[in-house]
Amino acid sequence: MLSSVIHYLYADISKQETRKFNLLSITGFLIIGTYWLLRILKDTVFFKMAFPEVLGWLPNQGRLLQPTAKFWSVFVVIAMVLIYSKLIDMFKKHQLFYIICSFYGAIFGFTAGVILLSEVYGPAYVGSFALATAGWLSYFAIESFGSLVVALFWSFTNSITDTENAKHGFPLIVTVMQFGAIIGSSIMLFSPPVIWPVIVAATITVLSIIPIIAYFMKVIPAEQMIGNKTAQLSEKKKDGFFEGFTSGLVILCTRPYMMGIFVVSTFYEVIGQVLDYQMKANSDLIYHSASAFGWFQSIFGVTTNTASFIISLLGTSYIIKKLGIRLSLFIYPVITAAILGSIFTIFYFGAPQPVHLLWIIFSGYALVKALGYAVNNPVKEILYIPTSKDVKFKAKGWSDMFGGRFSKGAGAQISHAFKENLPDLMIFGTMISSGLIGVWLVAALYVGYKNQQLIKDNKIVE
Repeated sequence: MLSSVIHYLYADISKQETRKFNLLSITGFLIIGTYWLLRILKDTVFFKMAFPEVLGWLPNQGRLLQPTAKFWSVFVVIAMVLIYSKLIDMFKKHQLFYIICSFYGAIFGFTAGVILLSEVYGPAYVGSFALATAGWLSYFAIESFGSLVVALFWSFTNSITDTENAKHGFPLIVTVMQFGAIIGSSIMLFSPPVIWPVIVAATITVLSIIPIIAYFMKVIPAEQMIGNKTAQLSEKKKDGFFEGFTSGLVILCTRPYMMGIFVVSTFYEVIGQVLDYQMKANSDLIYHSASAFGWFQSIFGVTTNTASFIISLLGTSYIIKKLGIRLSLFIYPVITAAILGSIFTIFYFGAPQPVHLLWIIFSGYALVKALGYAVNNPVKEILYIPTSKDVKFKAKGWSDMFGGRFSKGAGAQISHAFKENLPDLMIFGTMISSGLIGVWLVAALYVGYKNQQLIKDNKIVE
């Protein structure tokens, strides 16, 4: 029955590859669903639980520390990217899932234990040091999980899919992933007042990725594990010890095509981070308890991912097939610019009340995120297909993980500079974001043209 539904909605997927894309979709479902659940828990734990006033912390300590946490997460991710780059040479592609998911499962299990003790026996029983440690550790782990594991999933998928099959199969994967995001972001709407069972559930789903990948490697035939044939020739290349850590960064900095993808993949994160802090700072003033704050974050997650799911289901495949890669790359920055302009106009000329401003930012940011997931993400992933193994895994790792964290860190610094004056953040944040969109559009023009030439000439970037 599932296969029939897939063939009805995605008729271009061959019957031979249905199981392959089904299993990849399930894996993506678990990864992105877990990420969205953790994303909500991250802010709930950090804002409301890790720094309680009863243990001597200042009021709203978590909110005030959040831009700092965003900034330092960049350096945490740099260290993880260096390790990840070396692991790529040491282990097979699917084995990276086993190692990385086990690592995150251990961290989230520790966090669940600390929060369990705090909720059952009280914060004083656990102590300020343990709670703060769990808050910082979980924050950095969740931030890096959203970059590292998602990047690993798409690198793995890109390496076993050619461009034509990607145009058919990637929209299916994105649609199922967005359904997972809806489930993950909605759990807090129905969760009990305590948080620890939700963190336990997230730990279990992270670890469940391991047997899914093991099953995938067992049942998918070798002929369906071949992507771009020219790129396959780079699979056996190994770097030296130092090169293993840095080769991805060198490729990223010396290949204009990769730098263009870097801009397309990361500049929206700066803009999104400014909007994110505006929304959370306003919601923190309106929703005071951990459960209420978590409820609002869940509402945002469900709204964003439902919109993205609908776009993915009904529009992504159509957009990519009808407009092509080059024009599809332009949709996201143009619409983002229009949304920013609308929010700023309403704020500057309408003088809305705080609660109204919150929901205006909520609506605009949700649409920006939804279009990013449904349109920009699958298109930018297709750009990696005519590239070598080192580009797909190492350079992409630097771009997605370090680039994403760096961009969020840059956005966090903008937020930090104006965190005590939200009106100034609205004004100067919009001005900076508008300049970034201009650069973004130029990069989209270049990589769209270059990708078309690589496919036509049967060449790769390496």
